[in-house]
Amino acid sequence: MLVVALTLAISAPPSLETAAARVRAIDVRALEAALAAAGLEAPPAVDVTLVPEDDPMARAAPSWVVGRAFGARTIVIFPSRVTRYPYDSLESVMQHEVVHLALFARAGGRPLPRWFHEGVATSVEGGWDLQDQARLLFGALSEPTIDAVSDLFQSEARPDTSLAYLLAAALVSDLRERHGPDVAGRIARRVEAGAPFNRAFARETGETPEAAAAHAWAGYRRWTRWVPAVANASAVWSFILALALLAYIARRRRRARLRKQWEEEEHWPFDA
Repeated sequence: MLVVALTLAISAPPSLETAAARVRAIDVRALEAALAAAGLEAPPAVDVTLVPEDDPMARAAPSWVVGRAFGARTIVIFPSRVTRYPYDSLESVMQHEVVHLALFARAGGRPLPRWFHEGVATSVEGGWDLQDQARLLFGALSEPTIDAVSDLFQSEARPDTSLAYLLAAALVSDLRERHGPDVAGRIARRVEAGAPFNRAFARETGETPEAAAAHAWAGYRRWTRWVPAVANASAVWSFILALALLAYIARRRRRARLRKQWEEEEHWPFDA
């Protein structure tokens, strides 16, 4: 049985008390289990700061930044931005950022590539939908290199960063499927021991990051090869775009319902 060691210290203004209550109610057992499956350990304590949009810290951060992790125990979250990709809930933001803390600790504070950090965090967090898969089809067709994915993370355009998260998560998910769910933790452990990331990656997977990326994208490209064989290519892509649009509309409606629910909760009595 898992022994729950993770404790959350939450700092939030009165206006964000509803969000703070949601963070306090997070199932830390499930979070620790997800981290353990990835070969990582939950930090013993996490300091969480919830920041409103009128705070100078929020104004200084890019609008697409939902949360940030610092070192091995500090997380900052902008709750009003929670429903922006890759997050669908406050709980998913917390899980994503705690993975960053755990990776930092597992690597002993030594640097790990951004694509690896975000890919592991998004993969552990989970939750892919049809819209994500359709976007990955288009992204994988261009056979992006690891450097190209890293460049997407540096972009100021939200579509670019969203695609970067998807590509990184697809790559890490493929690695976990082929080399074991805890491969991320094993790689980070080798980095902690002093190995450069690429060498640690090769020791645990038997391939370079570039070769691993090519393998991950190949799965999506294979899917696109046989579909045009049974239908007109333009019709196929039109169909995929239509599915992506429907998925996007469904996601927006679900997020609107979440927003309405949170607004209603803010007007409940404190003991409700």
